[in-house]
Amino acid sequence: MYSFSPKLRLYSIILIVVGVVLFGIGYALNHGLDDTAISHWMESVHSKGHEAPSHSSELVGPQDHNAHLEHAKHQIHNQPLAAIHTFAVFAFGISCCALFFYSIQHAAHAGWSIIVTRVMEAIASFIPYGGALLVILTLLNITGYGHLFHWMDPNLTDPNSPEFDVILFEKKRFLNIPFYVIRTLIYVIGASFFVWKLKSVSKKVDENKGNRKIYASLYSWSVGYIAFFGFASAAWAWDWLMSIDPHWYSTLYIWYSMVSCLSTSIAVMIIICVYLKKKGVYPQFNNNHLHDLGKFLFATSMLWSYLWFCQFMLYWYANVPEEVNYFFGRFEYYKPTFLPMLVINFLAPLLVLVSSSIKRNYKVVTLMACVVIFGHAVDYFNMVMPGTVGPYWSNASNALLVLGSFVFVIGFFTFIVMTALSKLKLMPTGNPFFHESEIYEYPF
Repeated sequence: MYSFSPKLRLYSIILIVVGVVLFGIGYALNHGLDDTAISHWMESVHSKGHEAPSHSSELVGPQDHNAHLEHAKHQIHNQPLAAIHTFAVFAFGISCCALFFYSIQHAAHAGWSIIVTRVMEAIASFIPYGGALLVILTLLNITGYGHLFHWMDPNLTDPNSPEFDVILFEKKRFLNIPFYVIRTLIYVIGASFFVWKLKSVSKKVDENKGNRKIYASLYSWSVGYIAFFGFASAAWAWDWLMSIDPHWYSTLYIWYSMVSCLSTSIAVMIIICVYLKKKGVYPQFNNNHLHDLGKFLFATSMLWSYLWFCQFMLYWYANVPEEVNYFFGRFEYYKPTFLPMLVINFLAPLLVLVSSSIKRNYKVVTLMACVVIFGHAVDYFNMVMPGTVGPYWSNASNALLVLGSFVFVIGFFTFIVMTALSKLKLMPTGNPFFHESEIYEYPF
């Protein structure tokens, strides 16, 4: 049984407080900007020769100075909500992917991973809390406090409005506020139900050793979650990420965004397992289990790289103006984060983790797990910020907001996950594959 370390608990609370303070300072700086300062920022961007639109909304409606200023004001004042939205979606995705990976183990009757399943359950325990945060953000968006989702403006689907957007008019059967809220609630409530159900059935399996009927129930519910996750993860990628720029779409985007979270989720598992091993409460976890987790970290990093390249290459080759606009804004305004993340998310895992023996090295694999988490946080930053904040991201207020949100979510995530872990029996001794996991040895 793991006991939540008072020191780690204190550190997580400190991170939450520091994150809130940094976010508060950034919020104050952001809302202290007047029209004159915003106008100077806008003119500074254009004076550098940057003319590429960072969002499809810039191509619709009036194109005079006042219209551009109004759009710049929306983008700059989007900074607080965009910052917290980025990491809220990211953390929710990580916890859902942990439950997905957990369900795959049970559906496949995998033996090696049973020792690690309690860690997966603990990570998945963040789902209701991350979901609650996303519901709050949804309410802020639909009530007009935020403007992250351009399509929520009713003028854009009104044929009599000068800002009428025919593309959004055609998409409004899916992109409308009531249906968006319903879908968000389905994702959050559905995933929260599955994590509760799977944890409760897993506990029953442990309490009723050798009961095949209960174990079969765990298998069935795992398959059910895999099916739910397959549809829900695709739909929430459309809703929470891709609809930020509703003119643009990619059929690869749902897999790309999901694999980013899956790779990060495995990295989080590695860090927690190594931490528990170091604390002396996880002696059954050995370098064979570490090797397999490192193998999945390597595999998902390569899969993410493949999807990123496929998505980019197809758009670059076709060179359709409505499609390449998505990349123009990122190349022009997000050079320090867009392409350099390939070094972190692709080259580093490729060069370091390709060796089988390296995957048994606790220090190296843990370091790579930290690198991957940071790299995919940057990836989600690149997904959200260009379409919400545009070129107005490299300033003190946004830096504080992003850093504050990131630190807050890390602290909050750590507190919830480790609290959940302290309430779980670390070793699922009632699972019929537990002994296989104990004696598991990677043959190569």
